[in-house]
Formats: sequence, structure tokens, C-alpha cells
Amino acid sequence: MDEKNRPNVVLIITDDQGYGTVGVHGNDQVRTPYMDRLANEGVAFDRFYGHPLCSPSRAALMTGRYFYRTGILHTSRGGALMSGDEVTAAELFRDAGYRTGIFGKWHLGDNYPMRPMDQGFEKAVWHKGGGIGQAPVRPNSYFDSLLWREGEDFQAKGYCTDVFFDEALAFIEEYQSEPFFIYIPTNAPHGPLEISDEYADPYREMGLDDSVARIYGMVENIDDNIGRLLELLERLGLDEDTIIIFTSDHGPAGGRYNAGLRSTKGDVYEGGIRVPYFMRWPRGRPAGFKTDKIASHIDVLPTLLSLCNVDSPSDLRMDGVDLTPLIRGHDVEWLDRTLFIQTHRGSRPRQYHNCTALTQRYKWLGYPGTGGQWDFEASSIDPVMELYDLEDDPGEEKEIGDQVPGLVAQMKKDYDAWFDDVASDWQAGVIHIGNSAENPLTLCRYQDSEYISELPHGWRVKIEQSGIYEFRINRESLNGAGALGVQWQGNTQRSPLAAGENTGRFELEAGDGNLEIWFELEDIGRVTFSSNLTIGDVEVDYLG
Repeated sequence: MDEKNRPNVVLIITDDQGYGTVGVHGNDQVRTPYMDRLANEGVAFDRFYGHPLCSPSRAALMTGRYFYRTGILHTSRGGALMSGDEVTAAELFRDAGYRTGIFGKWHLGDNYPMRPMDQGFEKAVWHKGGGIGQAPVRPNSYFDSLLWREGEDFQAKGYCTDVFFDEALAFIEEYQSEPFFIYIPTNAPHGPLEISDEYADPYREMGLDDSVARIYGMVENIDDNIGRLLELLERLGLDEDTIIIFTSDHGPAGGRYNAGLRSTKGDVYEGGIRVPYFMRWPRGRPAGFKTDKIASHIDVLPTLLSLCNVDSPSDLRMDGVDLTPLIRGHDVEWLDRTLFIQTHRGSRPRQYHNCTALTQRYKWLGYPGTGGQWDFEASSIDPVMELYDLEDDPGEEKEIGDQVPGLVAQMKKDYDAWFDDVASDWQAGVIHIGNSAENPLTLCRYQDSEYISELPHGWRVKIEQSGIYEFRINRESLNGAGALGVQWQGNTQRSPLAAGENTGRFELEAGDGNLEIWFELEDIGRVTFSSNLTIGDVEVDYLG
């Protein structure tokens, strides 16, 4: 393929939408004509899988690798930090001459070297944390949101999804004569369920409860913006040569139509992990092809590299497969494979904790429904396991493990080998302090501090330069005198604070490790917070 004829790429992933909140999947209430159009005018994968929670799916999408390899564990409390050493789709496409932009939710690290602009995105209009309105930016709203343009914050005007698409469309117009790779990860329809009545009222009038009406309104708003994208590409003459991919990260939150699939977000039953996946490319793929072959977010990057003739380093290990042969032909021979999916809370990967291994027909599960338990411990000798025949029982209603114990044992063995491979060297991404790329910086307690037994125990950091560091802790309404405490590499220091003061200076040596910073009140000692708030967040400034 001639470099100048490489297709553009627009990759859209929604948050919490799930498989059933799209018309083409049998939902006759939500209005999604443009999502349906992507399915009908392209390739639709009926059995496409994400992970049960946000960040694991996003890491897989960006790297083509199982998320444990990248440093991701779950979505907060030190579990959503992708290593800055990971090679992302944005880096590969940038190095191949594409213009790269992200417009929306990143959720793979808010500090250097893990931010989107550190990971290959030339343009980045994004929000921090796991969602708008969550730490480290509270309060915030889906309307007139506080967002970031690369490393600088700004107050947006309008509804967040509209803003992200406005920015993406402007990017397309600016770089229409060059190949582009655009990533639009919307935070909608994730809660809080903020949407104008213009979108929600029609669903309320159908008799739907307020939450579902708001979710469907948020999805319809996304759909309208996809319509704006298609119109612009057609007007600029880019429609035929642009690959548009639409997917979601995992199943829906809460109860709503989900096409008969069992369970919801957070679980490894089908309803928690099966998602829509539509790929439209008029020049490269005839319309109307649907496949039931299993695939996953790890397959997206190797497939795009193949379709766009983009090289990757020879030593870059991806876990996904190139779906191009499947996309190109109806009758291609496609070998069965096993996908592995797992996500759970906690401070380290745990074998068997809320996991599944699935083939085209069979699905093995370990301790399903336990993903939210922080200090869960599975039995290594006799773990809880289930097996389903998805060909015969897509709703996972008939557990058949007792009928085929040999198959259960084999799939468990396959899972064990996978877990040993991807999780044995797991290490979360590390925040760099004292680097000019981000100074000062904010350490977010809830999002990025390492939690043990659901309590924060400092941040995994690399201090690049020895010297004087100023720390400003958010003590909010905690009145009274006390001290700011810092522990680094076995040394503990305290700086007295008068009532209302929040700042102390400390001399720290360069190195790697866990940096603990806390506030003490004279009357009660060290104060610990665990909730999704900004109290306990720390601004760090390297002074030299």
C-alpha cells in the first residue's frame, strides 16, 4: 500500500454502554441510527469481548496486550496506571507519519510519563481520573467541564460529548490532507447521568425510569455526534478512506435491556464483558458482513496495523491477532482460540479471582461475581469453577462442569498457564517526580495511591532529581494545628503546620519507591481517607 493512500482511523469507545444499548442488537427503544449504520455498512462482530471494567479494556485497546502486562489492575486506587514504557497505538501511528489525537477519557494515568501526550498523542483534549466529577477534579460537570488540553486545564463550553466531537472534527479539518489516527473515548453514558432534558424526555415519555431515560439520552447524543462525524468525512471526501471503529469497554451498569445476556458491568458473565464492535471502511470492506467469531480489544491494534500497513518493532509482543483475514472474506478458515478475561479489585493480581477462559463454544469461569471484593482470597487447590456451552446456552443458565470434568480441567490448565505468563511480573505504572515535563504535579490519593485493605499507603514514584520538594496537601475542612508527614526510602520527616496551613518543604534523594505523604492533627494523629474525594491529594513542586 502506498503511504499516501493509507486509510485514516477513527476509533470510538463508549463507557458503560454494553452490548444491548444499540438498536441493531434488538433494542427497539434506544435511537441509534448512526451506530446501526456503522454495523450495516461494515463488519459487525456479534461476539466481541472487553474486560469487566474500564481501564483493563482501554489498556488492551491501546496496546494489543493483555492488561496485566501493562501495569493495569482495575480502575482506581493505584490500579489504573499503565506503564510509560508501553508502546501504544498512538506511538506506532505517529511514528508511521499519522497525525494523532485523543478526545475524551484516557483513564490510564494522569501523571508523567503515563498521560496521553506522553504516550503518542499529538493533540489531547481529555479529562482526568475515571470520570468527569470524580477525583482528582471535584466538583465537575458534564456541562461546561473542566478539561485538559495536553497539560493545561481549561473550562470547556457545552456538553462534554459534544465538546470531544467538536475537537475531533476540528482536528480532521485541520489535518484532512494527512493521514490521521483519532481516538474518541467518550465518558458517556457512564454516571453521573447528566444529559439535557431534550434527550432524556422522549424516553421518559415511553415510560422508562429516569436512569434508563438518561442513559438512552446520553447514547442518542453520542449517536448524533457520530452522524456529525460521518457528514464531515463525506463533505471532505474522506469517507471512503477512513476506517471507523465503534465499540464499548464493558457491559452496562445497572439493569436495562442487554439482549438476554447474564449479569452486568464488573462481572465475567456475558452481560459484563460482551460489547458491540462495528468496523466501517467503504473502500476496504464490502458492507453488511456479520461474524460470530470471538474477538477482543487486544485484536484491534494488530488488525489496524495490518490494514494501514504500519510497522511495529520486531521485539514488541502483542497478544491479539490480526482479524484482517476474517474481515476480508466470508469463507475464510478461522482456527478456534481461547480468550482470557479477568478483572477484580485489590492491590495485586489474584489467580482465579473473577476470571474466564472462553473458546468459540465453551466458557470456563473462576469465582464469577467476586470482582468487587478487595481482600478476596481464592483457593489454589479447589477453586470455584463453572462451565457453560455458549452454543447451546448463550444465557449461561445451565452449568455443565460435572458433565465434562476433563474439559474443565483442561480449560483451568490453560488459564493457569495464561495467568502465570501475564501476571507473574505485574508492576503498576510509576509516577515520575522532578521532571520538567510535569512540574508541579498533583498526586491524587483516591485515583493513584496504592491501597492496601482499602486504605491508601502512598504512591509508587520515581524521584528523578535530588533536592528540595514542596508539598501542599488538601486538608479541606480539617482545622487545627498538626504536621505534614513524608516517608521516603525508610526515612520519615515531619513539618509542623499551624491551623489552616497546608505546605511543607522536604529534602529528598533521587530514587524509586513508595512515597507516603499524610496530614496529622495534634489531637488525633495521622488522618486517613479512603473515599473518592480530593481530600488528601498533594501538589508536588520540585524547587531545585
